Amino acid sequence: MKKTRRDKDPFDLVIFDCDGVLVDSEVISCAAHAETLTRHGYKITADQVFDRFLGRSMRQASLEVEAEMGRSLPDDFHAQVYAEIFRLFAVSLQATPHVDEALAAIALPVCVASSGPPEKISASLNRVGLWDRFAPHIFSAVQVRNGKPAPDLFLFAAAQMQAAPARCLVIEDSLAGIAAAVAARMPVLGFYGGSHCRPGHGDRLRAAGAVAVFADMRQLPDLIARIGQKPGFVAGFSAL
Repeated sequence: MKKTRRDKDPFDLVIFDCDGVLVDSEVISCAAHAETLTRHGYKITADQVFDRFLGRSMRQASLEVEAEMGRSLPDDFHAQVYAEIFRLFAVSLQATPHVDEALAAIALPVCVASSGPPEKISASLNRVGLWDRFAPHIFSAVQVRNGKPAPDLFLFAAAQMQAAPARCLVIEDSLAGIAAAVAARMPVLGFYGGSHCRPGHGDRLRAAGAVAVFADMRQLPDLIARIGQKPGFVAGFSAL
């Protein structure tokens, strides 16, 4: 594939979510989260974790669970969840198919903005060989007050990268991430090619505000090019 950078490209930055976009990790993370919650008296399945907490920070999810339970989770609850996630990552985590090829064809500046803590992002990207492609431009929800679906993280990433929000393009796989990009007034593409995505997930991403959706990372460079050729796209955020 050819590089997508053009002199009149409307974007200055492409912001990638990590889990479910760069790495095919959501099935692992949801299973570990569900198992740990159930062990501490909050019975929930991996599918229910997917429905309720996909794309959101562990901090936000835990506050919601604690409010329902009427008591606090253990002080080391997050550490327990991540210990299980990291154990599974070490043996089974894979990069999203064709993501290396897609990244090689994108000449625009890129960064990562993930709901995960820095140690999880590091474990993910190092495991699949993508850390050096993005470092040091890797941002976590722990750096802002409100995680997705609030716009804080994407706005923070744009500010750190010295890019105007309207000239940023976000790549997301979760409804919370789409909502965060829309709230930040950044156009967003919805990716539904992860192993966690169910039938109709692409339609749900589009309904939530994605300007276009795609299931194969090999489509991404050309999709960026198509958006750039659409007159007035950045100002209007019209769907393809």
